[in-house]
Amino acid sequence: MTAGIDAGQVDLPDVVAEVQARFAAYETALVTNDVAALDEFFWRDERALRYGPSENLYGHAAIAAYRAGRDPGDLARRLEQTHIHAFGRDMAVANTEYVRTSSGKRGRQSQTWVRLAIGWRIVSAHVSFAA
Repeated sequence: MTAGIDAGQVDLPDVVAEVQARFAAYETALVTNDVAALDEFFWRDERALRYGPSENLYGHAAIAAYRAGRDPGDLARRLEQTHIHAFGRDMAVANTEYVRTSSGKRGRQSQTWVRLAIGWRIVSAHVSFAA
């Protein structure tokens, strides 16, 4: 049996602040279509994954290829209901809703962030449009 994470290790302010900063930097890279920066946010491993509205991407190479080939239109968006929670010092989840500013399309985004030796990276992400 494992001890798990003590309640006192949930949402440590310094850890949440670190992930909030990374999340904000990712958002800037996303809406400006900075493909090189976006590639750096994801774990460079075949186990990284990203489920999108119409694509399932397995591994960093597939995620990077998708980013390089996607349509850069309609990227500007407004975030709503962003929640970031840390569990211990090395793992966090970020969830947000968004509205594309030009089309009005609504969506949701979830990310699992892990602190690796090279820093915080997204190891799993899910993006979907609201019905």
